[in-house]
Amino acid sequence: MPVPGPGYSITVRVEAPPSTTAAGDLTSAIGRAGGVITAFDVVESHADRIVVDITCNALSADHANDLAEVLGTLPGVRVRKISDRTFLVHLGGKIEVNSRVALNNRDDLSRAYTPGVARVCTAIAENPEDARRLTIKRNAVAVVTDGSAVLGLGNIGPEAALPVMEGKAALFKKFAGVNAWPVCLDTQDTEEIIRAVELIAPVYGGINLEDIAAPRCFEIEARLREKLNIPVFHDDQHGTAIVVLGALRNALRVVNKDIADCRIVVCGVGAAGSAIIRLLQHKKPADIIAVDIDGIVHTGRGDTDPNLQSIAAGTNKDGRTGTLSDAVREADVFIGVSAPNLLTADDVATMNTDSIVFALANPDPEIDPLEAQKHATIVATGRSDYPNQINNVLAFPGVFRGLLDAHAHKITDEMMIAASNAIADVVDGDRLNASFIVPSVFDSAVAPAVAEAVKKAAIASKAGDPEPNGGGSSMPWSMADDVDY
Repeated sequence: MPVPGPGYSITVRVEAPPSTTAAGDLTSAIGRAGGVITAFDVVESHADRIVVDITCNALSADHANDLAEVLGTLPGVRVRKISDRTFLVHLGGKIEVNSRVALNNRDDLSRAYTPGVARVCTAIAENPEDARRLTIKRNAVAVVTDGSAVLGLGNIGPEAALPVMEGKAALFKKFAGVNAWPVCLDTQDTEEIIRAVELIAPVYGGINLEDIAAPRCFEIEARLREKLNIPVFHDDQHGTAIVVLGALRNALRVVNKDIADCRIVVCGVGAAGSAIIRLLQHKKPADIIAVDIDGIVHTGRGDTDPNLQSIAAGTNKDGRTGTLSDAVREADVFIGVSAPNLLTADDVATMNTDSIVFALANPDPEIDPLEAQKHATIVATGRSDYPNQINNVLAFPGVFRGLLDAHAHKITDEMMIAASNAIADVVDGDRLNASFIVPSVFDSAVAPAVAEAVKKAAIASKAGDPEPNGGGSSMPWSMADDVDY
């Protein structure tokens, strides 16, 4: 199933004989070894040799090394250097800070810094809510992690998590103009994490929790929401749930089913699975069956984990027991946020007609999409090399753009449902089909649509009141809110 992709892209610089067959020999060798060439550039040409840069995609780091070794076995060919293009992208980090104001002379300095800045500080001291207008807080999000559940890598710690958090910050800026900054905490103690986020909160208009392991993440999020007057959003939970709900809405339109008639199986009851279940419950499906490593979740299992107890109490109305295979029999929808290769084509065959399979474990899904397609009408994954990619970047940039623009102090389920509807609505009726139930992550209409929907929902729920204590800005001017990003 895996195909060579840009995540394992290398550029190999080689010396080769200046023969008429040199280029063909080099490209053929890469092809035979399973690589995909994306660029072939002659960088030097001499009477006795040519120097060529060959850029190719591989399946893995080991496969990339194999491709370079294959080139070195060709007669007269010498490998000079191998460059891993992914590592090159990360040299020096992926984000930076730029000033939004000119600092060219004394007048500029007097307004941006001393003495002028003192007047702004005094205004904020008199009315702290002015910080949302007159500082970076208006457009700033902290991307907070403890490095305990990073991608599919597990507990790798704060330093190793930093490249992922940098990438998240870059996505915030690219898709929604939000200034986000990685905050990688060197602790996995719940109380220390909560206190650390409390201490840094004055700088930010929102907190995006990221890659914090369950069940600790549930308590951290819940308590921070109680303590802080800015939105707290755990993307692994709620970002995933928002996109899944939007994709499912469109998938059900394609197969002409009403969610009220559907039995939905959710495999994986960690951060993402729990949030998906709780957001789905607002749509009142016929039933939801949760499945974890121990099988179907039900009230008789004796689970001591509060999250599992809560899930059991609100799902599986018939008290079903058994394995994942038992759960999917006669189900309409399978949503997997768990582990690779748990579901088979034979399992999918037992589902109801026009079944929907969202196999979202990454990078390897719960079932090979090609196997799932033998029996399911709609198949989605978390991968970019198959149709219907369920990707959180469809949600979180627009969600925070809307929250920040509304000066929101919290995020609610109603706002998240509004975001999911906005994502679904970007795919209009003319484009909607079994292979296109969610928009591309590069669709420029997505983030603005999500932002507007969240902003409206925030204002409607009173969460967007910029003066929660009834106070007004102390500034004698009217331009504070008219800022473009």
